[in-house]
Amino acid sequence: MIIAEVRDLVKKYPSFNLSNISFRLESGRIIGFIGRNGAGKTTTIKAMLNMIHPDGGTVRYFDRSFADNEADIKKRIGYSTGTVSWYPRKKIRDIADVVKQFYDTWDGDAYRTYLDLFAVDEMKTPLELSEGMKVKVNLILALAHKSEVLILDEPTSGLDPFSRNELLEIFEELRDKGVTVFFSTHIISDIEKCADDIIYISKGRIAAAMGKADFIEQYSLPGESLEDTMLRMEGGAAHA
Repeated sequence: MIIAEVRDLVKKYPSFNLSNISFRLESGRIIGFIGRNGAGKTTTIKAMLNMIHPDGGTVRYFDRSFADNEADIKKRIGYSTGTVSWYPRKKIRDIADVVKQFYDTWDGDAYRTYLDLFAVDEMKTPLELSEGMKVKVNLILALAHKSEVLILDEPTSGLDPFSRNELLEIFEELRDKGVTVFFSTHIISDIEKCADDIIYISKGRIAAAMGKADFIEQYSLPGESLEDTMLRMEGGAAHA
C-alpha cells in the first residue's frame, strides 16, 4: 500500500532549487533518503510536512491531500530531526505529559511499551542522556501517538557507531510492527544495513527511487559496495 506520495514538488531559493521531486513511500518499509550534505534532503522533508511552503507540487498521505487534511494526517505521522533539545532539565515523564496534550490519539500503553523496548528511564532529564538515548526519546514520543509512518531527518548523525547500529536495529523492529520508516542520511553504510528502498537525491533532483536490490543491480559495478557506487555517482565527492 502507498502510504505517502510526493509529486512534482518544487521549492526555489536564490542559490538552490528543488526540482520536480516525486516519489512514493510504501507501507511497512524502511526507506533510506540518501544524498550528500546540501543535496536537498532536509528541504524535501520540511516541504513534505508543510514546515516550508513549496512553490509547486502536491503531497498526499493515506491517499488524502496533506494540504486539505493537515491536522488529521499529522496525528498519524511521527517526525524527528534527531536528538531532543527542548526542556533539557525536565524529566522525560514530564515532557511526555506536555506532548500528549496535543494528540487525542496518545496511547499510554504504547508509551510504556516503547519505554521498555528502548530501555529509557523516564525519570531522567535530557541532560542526563547520551545522544543515542535522546534520539530514542524522540522516537518514543512520535510512536506513542500511534504513528503509522516515521519521517526522520538525519537521525543517526552525530551518534557513535554502536548507537547508530542500535538505532538501525530499532528501525527493523518497527518495520516488523508495520511502521513505515523514512529517514534521511548521508551515511551510506546505514542504508546498506537496513533499508528496503532507496531514494537518492542529488543537486535538488531525484536521481533514483527504487528497491535497494534493484538500485544495486542497476547502478553498481561488479565488486562494488553501495558506498563505492554512491561515491562514484557523486563524482568521488560524496560524504561517506
